[in-house]
Amino acid sequence: MKRFFALALLAPSGAFAAGFERPIPQPQTEMAEFWFLAASIALIISLGVVQYLVSRR
Repeated sequence: MKRFFALALLAPSGAFAAGFERPIPQPQTEMAEFWFLAASIALIISLGVVQYLVSRR
């Protein structure tokens, strides 16, 4: 175990993690907005159907 720590200390600096770089957000495309709208409408409709089915019980 001591040998492992000794080798880790002797390792080149490239073996250590690099600094954090903030990700650059990408612009949202019109196609992504369309699919988000479609998914939102489908979610609202499915919630309405579930509410209808539960209220019938």
